[in-house]
Amino acid sequence: MHWVGSRSYGITLVALAGVLWSTGGLFVRALAALDLWTMVAWRSLFAALALAAVIIAFNRSRSLGTLRRLGRPGLFAIPLALVSMTSFIVAVWLTTVANVMIVYATVPFIAAGIGFLWNGERPKRRMLLAAAVAFLGVAIMAGASASLDDLLGDAVALLMTVTFGTQLVMARRYPTLEMAPVNGAGAALCAVLFFPFASAQVPDAQQLVILLAFGIATTAGAYVLFLVGGRYIPSGEAGLVGMIDVVLAPVWVWLLFNEQPGTAALVGGAIVMAAVLWYLIAELRRPSADRA
Repeated sequence: MHWVGSRSYGITLVALAGVLWSTGGLFVRALAALDLWTMVAWRSLFAALALAAVIIAFNRSRSLGTLRRLGRPGLFAIPLALVSMTSFIVAVWLTTVANVMIVYATVPFIAAGIGFLWNGERPKRRMLLAAAVAFLGVAIMAGASASLDDLLGDAVALLMTVTFGTQLVMARRYPTLEMAPVNGAGAALCAVLFFPFASAQVPDAQQLVILLAFGIATTAGAYVLFLVGGRYIPSGEAGLVGMIDVVLAPVWVWLLFNEQPGTAALVGGAIVMAAVLWYLIAELRRPSADRA
């Protein structure tokens, strides 16, 4: 059986990417002994190095020209990548992983709204209805936030989702825009910006290993798997399979750190996931030519 290059191969790789992305909150909790900006700075450094290795592996002798080829769109996309990757760590630092992932699950709808405002892509009625239901779930979760930190965490998670959604729209608007150098440059810039605020004391050996794994798993590793796997399945199916990280991320911290999501997060999260799945599954059933 020729499995490599098949739809099953693509689904498997995208699912593995989702599993790696889902470990982000786990790494943040494992590094709780570090202050926020030390964690952000070191993780960004390792992420930048990991993505540089990916760029070299994919481009070989043309690697040095990848940043020059980004052009003006890249100059806008790099700060977005910086804000998105920083916001995730800050959001998980402030509130529960479940809250962050509930907000992040709305990214298809936020991207659709940005696409309408920027590209004039008119959303379909099903998209609008699913978005309304999803944001109702987010409102239920946020309305029951236990503290100011939770509310701030929810707000930062929304910032992360908006900036990531904007990157998705840019990838559609500028098909030649390479996201590996965008994210690599964003991570490098993040390290440059936040190392001055980091602790002067270098993390111990165990913490450095965790930071290295954090940078590799949630950037280079997940990126390569999603990039390769996404070539073999439709984008809507890739988005649906990739939602595995939204489900798994709270499970990891619950199992290993006993982080309880709370009743409101469970109810709001169930509503959001139901809306997302209802929309994405319906999209997969439509003929390819009819999909937006």
